[in-house]
Amino acid sequence: MDQKGYRRGSFQSATSDEDMLEIAGASMDFSMADDDPPLDREMGAGFSSYNGGGMNGTSTMMDFLEEPLPGVGTYEDFNTIDWVREKSRDRDRHREITNRSKESTWALLHSVSDAFSGWLLMLLIGLLAGSLAGLIDISAHWMTDLKEGVCLAGFWFNHEHCCWKSNTTFTDRDKCPEWKSWSQLILGHGEGAFAYILNYFMYVIWALMFSLLAVLLVKGFAPYACGSGIPEIKTILSGFIIRGYLGKWTLVIKTITLVLAVSSGLSLGKEGPLVHVACCCGNILCHLFTKYRKNEAKRREVLSAAAAAGVSVAFGAPIGGVLFSLEEVSYYFPLKTLWRSFFAALVAAFTLRSINPFGNSRLVLFYVEFHMPWHLLELVPFILLGIFGGLWGAFFIRSNIAWCRRRKTTRLGKYPVLEVFVVTAITAILAFPNEYTRMSTSELISELFNDCGILDSSQLCEYVNDFNSTKGDDLPDRAAGPGVYTAMWQLALALIMKVFITIFTFGMKVPSGLFIPSMAVGAIAGRLLGVAVEQLAFYHHDWAIFSGWCSQGADCITPGLYAMVGAAACLGGVTRMTVSLVVIMFELTGGLEYIVPLMAAAMTSKWVADAIGREGIYDAHIRLNGYPFLEAKEEFSHKTRAMDVMRPRKNDPPLTVITQDSMSVEDVETIVTKTTYSGYPVVVSRASQRLVGFVLRRDLIISIENARKKQDGIVSTSVICFTDYCPPLPPSSPSVLKLRSILDLSPFTVTDETPMEIVVDIFRKLGLRQCLVTHNGKLLGIITKKDVLKHIAQMANQDPNSILFN
Repeated sequence: MDQKGYRRGSFQSATSDEDMLEIAGASMDFSMADDDPPLDREMGAGFSSYNGGGMNGTSTMMDFLEEPLPGVGTYEDFNTIDWVREKSRDRDRHREITNRSKESTWALLHSVSDAFSGWLLMLLIGLLAGSLAGLIDISAHWMTDLKEGVCLAGFWFNHEHCCWKSNTTFTDRDKCPEWKSWSQLILGHGEGAFAYILNYFMYVIWALMFSLLAVLLVKGFAPYACGSGIPEIKTILSGFIIRGYLGKWTLVIKTITLVLAVSSGLSLGKEGPLVHVACCCGNILCHLFTKYRKNEAKRREVLSAAAAAGVSVAFGAPIGGVLFSLEEVSYYFPLKTLWRSFFAALVAAFTLRSINPFGNSRLVLFYVEFHMPWHLLELVPFILLGIFGGLWGAFFIRSNIAWCRRRKTTRLGKYPVLEVFVVTAITAILAFPNEYTRMSTSELISELFNDCGILDSSQLCEYVNDFNSTKGDDLPDRAAGPGVYTAMWQLALALIMKVFITIFTFGMKVPSGLFIPSMAVGAIAGRLLGVAVEQLAFYHHDWAIFSGWCSQGADCITPGLYAMVGAAACLGGVTRMTVSLVVIMFELTGGLEYIVPLMAAAMTSKWVADAIGREGIYDAHIRLNGYPFLEAKEEFSHKTRAMDVMRPRKNDPPLTVITQDSMSVEDVETIVTKTTYSGYPVVVSRASQRLVGFVLRRDLIISIENARKKQDGIVSTSVICFTDYCPPLPPSSPSVLKLRSILDLSPFTVTDETPMEIVVDIFRKLGLRQCLVTHNGKLLGIITKKDVLKHIAQMANQDPNSILFN
């Protein structure tokens, strides 16, 4: 089949209105230009009697699109891209560059620069993502401490940095004279009930100020900056277009409001939103390179690599970031993208390490190192933590989705500022009295992961020291002192608070990540269990389960390891990550020997959570929002055929089509005006229904508008011709408008008897936006991506009308 018309100018088209960079009017309406099949009840018989009479003479014919038009071949907002067409464009572009490179030195240099541009883009993304992550880390750390006091040596220092040059002892390192609490600053002293109340009041006021400023900035300037962004990024990477979601305003506002939201003390994290920030960097930097700016499929390869860079700087885990992008967010991940993701993640981690935001040469606040090996019998409590993580993950997903659905369907959703105010107030009021909820969640996780040493002054390390000597830094298991028991009660209360407050926090109109709150819940549960096992081993070391490996005076139980395993289990239960989760946790700890406990907990939590509900939190939010996302992990096993899903169905009006050489400009404009479909099949004639190709609505509109302005003789009665040779017309006839070059001459087709499981597989693996159905070569109907999604929902006894962009 001749592909010339399909190729011409295809790779030179530019997306209008800055692609994904304008966010004005962020209303999410799916009523215009959707991906429904071109059926039209009013137009079904509108041209049934049209036979092209009076067009048998000759006339001047011009192929209007000899040169590509700006906008042709691009997509409207809230539409799905055509992966096959985009990849074909890129192959044509690459083939042309390769052929020209043999003609001259300049063309050869252009070919080399084109090949190198992808790596240069990855370098820029890594540098920008790492720099922004460092800025966010430093700012959030400072503003979190600002709720409790201020540094007299310089207000820009956080508590830890303020006390670096102090001459205080190690045990009093947090009480240096340079750092003043708000009661010390205002009242002159920090003791007593009134000082406590004043500090309490200032903590709540700062929290409310930060959260209100965040929600007002999001609401006023960038509505897309709220949430974690990962469900939407998964949808965008699958081929859906949401203009503005990865734009410059979203990047600026998300960066600012992420710092404010984390500093307010809400039960959320910055790790998920950092993926969104990195993808914004990738999308904006794509506009520096033509081959990424003008090809939506190539751009999505860049966004996959940017997502890896985002996780790399979030956890200091470059390899885990690449695996996260591959396992969790990417829809299309070729080998080239794997290498480039690795490079982007490397550069981002190196940049963040150079900035050194925490002053300890680490990329995250809760980096730990354990030295004691684990025993085989400890797999039992590790698996118990996996069960807890799976149960909590399933409970959280159901509860959070129910609350978010209530927010969408009731008046609650009309008052986002009030909701943020109330949740922040409740969180701050409940958090301040408890030391473990008052501190930032990252600091809490760091404390829970910590293995108690000789110099640790934390309550969690207040053991009864009745030993005479130690071997290096290894301390034997000891009896818990009163401080440990107090810490256990406080952690139990913190666990209850975190479990419930996170349900209402995730999904509010502020940037909110779920990684850190999930890890905090698991780390608290793990530390509680770890201390319990440690004390059991200490007091009952003569029991059969302990006698072989945990003798008196030995250091055999590490509660911090239990906290780490619990954190992995809960994060796995919520997100259903497995491989990437284990690698991220391994990179956090730097210990190879703990991979087996992490794997056991991660797999157990996934099995338990999957037994209760198949969807992870991000897939559940995709379904809640009605995004057109075709999940590649689920199998379609129903025995239906293409003719059962295609439009038109029985008793429906006939398919709206365009004929190849017998319809006027006015006829086509009438069809376009009275229908809202994103494309139209082109047939030989209405009588034969023999398929010629497929033309996109957007390309038609742009081509006709430009022809009326720039081509002489094009009027409403001009014939539109999609073939190389148009039928002869009378000399008095107006000029013919030839639009063969915007016609896709190789649309994907299946027969009416094709099983739907094959059709679904084709849509998943080729990324189609529509597929035409034929019978003996005649056009019968069309199946779109949304039809497939509705059919899958219907087969699963769900509401098929929920599949629309809300």
